[in-house]
Amino acid sequence: MSDLSFNAMGTQVNLRIEGAPPAQTRRLLRTGKQFIANFDATLSRFKPESELSRINASAAEKIETSPLMSRFVEAANWAAEASDGLVDPTLTPALVRAGYAESRVGATPADLALALEEAPARRAASPNPERPWRAIELDSASRVLQRPAGLTLDSGGTGKGLAADLLVRKWSLTLGLRASYFVDCGGDIAFGPSGNRSGVVNVEDPFRDRLLPLATSGGAVATTSIRNRIWRVDGGAPSHHLIDPASGTPAWTGVTAVTALAPSALIAETFAKVAFLRGPDGARDVLASGNGGLIVLDDGSVEYVTPELESLAA
Repeated sequence: MSDLSFNAMGTQVNLRIEGAPPAQTRRLLRTGKQFIANFDATLSRFKPESELSRINASAAEKIETSPLMSRFVEAANWAAEASDGLVDPTLTPALVRAGYAESRVGATPADLALALEEAPARRAASPNPERPWRAIELDSASRVLQRPAGLTLDSGGTGKGLAADLLVRKWSLTLGLRASYFVDCGGDIAFGPSGNRSGVVNVEDPFRDRLLPLATSGGAVATTSIRNRIWRVDGGAPSHHLIDPASGTPAWTGVTAVTALAPSALIAETFAKVAFLRGPDGARDVLASGNGGLIVLDDGSVEYVTPELESLAA
């Protein structure tokens, strides 16, 4: 057995190791699944007993956190700062209002084409001008989290990217360059240091039964898409999980899916989400400023974006 697939963090997780001894492969896949399960148990907002849910429910403004929670808060603050607030970890109330109060694992998505026909006029998303995430403070030494009472956190895509990165780093301590391996958390994929031997990742086309090949030199890749997380609120208006921080409502930007390449899954996830939220023109600029990727627009057209070499060399 060189691969393992299971559901966790509200999505499908795929683990693969090639080129390592069979006994070691089985052990690392088993402990990898345990790591993801612990990550989910700690950071899921859908589990009342999770540390994240307990923090969200607490009226205390200062709370001591576990090492994993502390690492997530650092990642969430980084993503918010790097995206100028577009990747906002404080959107739980907006997600609940949009109909995403519970996990949608096993739920049948609404018809994508019909939902896009009925969706509001397209516009790029914007950060919340109040920047609520800036009130989240973490003392890394003591792992004490401070935030205003009532300000809640959502791990979301940032958590998936972080989980993929952390598990690949754990495996790299044992496997190094001797094997090929990756961790895929719902489309947020981190490769081992030897990279992606095939040199290509296949991205699901949200409109057609086909895969879109995307060349990669390794590192990581992340896809942000509304295909599998789109629903109707009380059977009426279409809704999805990618929120415009400024309006607190689902972002209909003219983009249906974005795949971004980057050195880590956390960075790739952040690039992909920012690209989606900024709309077609902004998405092209975001991907070009990084390692490239692809965009699927609401009309089904696919655009491959290559990096601007000058910006990478700067």
